[in-house]
Amino acid sequence: MPGLKKKWLSAALVGTLALSSISFATVNAQAKGKDKKTEEAKNVIMLVMDGSSDNVSTIARWYKGESLALDNILTGAVRTYSAESAVTDSAPAATALATGNKSNSGYVGVLPSLVTTPGVKPVAKEDAYKPVANVLEGAKRTGRATGIVSTSEIQHATPAGFSSHATSRSNYDDIAEQQVYQNMDVVLGGGSDSLNKTRKDGDNLLEVIEDKNYDFVTTRDELLKSKSKKIWGSFAPSSMAYDLDREKTKPEEPTIAEMTKKAIDTLSKDKDGFFLMVEGSKIDWAAHSNDPIGMVTDFLAFDDAVAEALKFAEKDEETLVIAVTDHGNSGITIGNTNTNSTYDKTPVSAYIDPLKEATMTVEGALSLLNKEKSNLTEVAESYGLKNLSANELKALQSSKNLGATLVQLLSARANIGFTTGGHTGDDVFLYSYGPAHPTGLIDNTDIAHTMAGAMGFQLEDLSKDLFVDAQAELEKQGYTVKIDTTNENNPELVATKKNRTIIIPENRNTATIQVGNSKVKFTRDFNTVSFYNGDKFFISEEMLKFAK
Repeated sequence: MPGLKKKWLSAALVGTLALSSISFATVNAQAKGKDKKTEEAKNVIMLVMDGSSDNVSTIARWYKGESLALDNILTGAVRTYSAESAVTDSAPAATALATGNKSNSGYVGVLPSLVTTPGVKPVAKEDAYKPVANVLEGAKRTGRATGIVSTSEIQHATPAGFSSHATSRSNYDDIAEQQVYQNMDVVLGGGSDSLNKTRKDGDNLLEVIEDKNYDFVTTRDELLKSKSKKIWGSFAPSSMAYDLDREKTKPEEPTIAEMTKKAIDTLSKDKDGFFLMVEGSKIDWAAHSNDPIGMVTDFLAFDDAVAEALKFAEKDEETLVIAVTDHGNSGITIGNTNTNSTYDKTPVSAYIDPLKEATMTVEGALSLLNKEKSNLTEVAESYGLKNLSANELKALQSSKNLGATLVQLLSARANIGFTTGGHTGDDVFLYSYGPAHPTGLIDNTDIAHTMAGAMGFQLEDLSKDLFVDAQAELEKQGYTVKIDTTNENNPELVATKKNRTIIIPENRNTATIQVGNSKVKFTRDFNTVSFYNGDKFFISEEMLKFAK
């Protein structure tokens, strides 16, 4: 026993010293960043590595062969569960990060209708689907410039959670319309399909964007050359290319680091400060496909964006930077059944070298496949599967899902394991730097409140100000109110009192007053958007005062 106790004490001492080293490094990294919790931040940069996990960062570090930018700002961990599950969907995850509220799968910027998770506060029946304010809306209210960057469609769940409200994350038409009328200063990503004439409501949001004096850019060169204070970059009909594939498939697209730098350079011209959300979206998509090389290379591209944010923050000294994944995905592991009995003797090279053989992700490799599949061997080689064995070639030739077979073969070569093709419920690393940066084990909802507090407002108060039940309040003032859904794709709130009519369209920042039968109408623009959840119509206090 004395020997065992001695070994335990030695291990404990080593662990303590290791933790002390980490803490010391963290303190040093934060020193320039004004880390007092009570301080406010002029600027906030929120970076989300969608669907990543701690093992992805470990593999990426080995793959890169040196430290990550993220390594310098590791400060804690984040719990990611939703109102209904230990494993969250991206929509309620974004809602938590942006609004400070737990929600349900598929819900964007609205309260849940179902709460089953222990410890999550129940929501009154009448408050289900009620919109709640996000930190970007709060930043606008304080006079800050605002922006979102994403490598997916900007209407996708995470950017949507920071810029819109919807009862379904799939409702790209409504999300896109709200984003356009939010009057953000910089919007960069994919998703041009949701802006044009193919929309169900027939609206051409590209014309609205032009009317709002954005510099609308569609290529990397146009973005980098732009000197406008308002930039809308739409670089793909849906999502942008994986970083590893870009040079071969979409060389005209900017990298996430380039978009982040341009956004910071543009937004930082505002003397009142700025809020920026950046999402590395396709780490998650690669994880769903169990594509290890897609996950690792897009993670590293995201890390480059973090480096740009930190470069600015370190010089600026008034910027809060937070980076986190919204949830785990795939249950990726370093080691699989191949290493059951050899894990303690398997060198790093056995995991990393097979991945480095890939020159494209599985998505990129499959894009090279011809109709006859006569170039199957070349496709496999581009995915790192060189010198195919007889069994590997047979598996590919007989495959009914070539993408799935490719990722299985590469993962087997690299001794990488996966537990699922879906999300996971693990706690994730928290990375933060600058004034009021969060530390320790926190909830994802805490991040929203931290950012709001750093910018000088409270989200609960903001929600009350931005989202008033318009029908209930106007009826108190003697108006006859109806929600006109004659055009189901463009509902409007119509309130009438004597000879005065007020018309407020959903998803927009406008209200129109018409007196009597006169053709003269007065329309006013606001700094907020209206929202209809299928039951109630919500407008801001500012809109309500105008209507009264």
